[in-house]
Amino acid sequence: MDEDVLNQQVRKFLKKVGIHSQREIERAVREAVAAGAWSSADPLNARMQLSIPDLGVELVITEQIALE
Repeated sequence: MDEDVLNQQVRKFLKKVGIHSQREIERAVREAVAAGAWSSADPLNARMQLSIPDLGVELVITEQIALE
């Protein structure tokens, strides 16, 4: 196994996840605030799940995202 290739491929995957996730969160927040369904004074409870079935990996990360 080439450690450099592994590192590069994992970083590529995480970059894609990060970019798409950020866009989706920002879009959803803007729409919810504009519709009056969410107050930007309230933090968001976020949960991200990573699954790699081939390796038996299940990772859940939770975080509060403050909007103000």
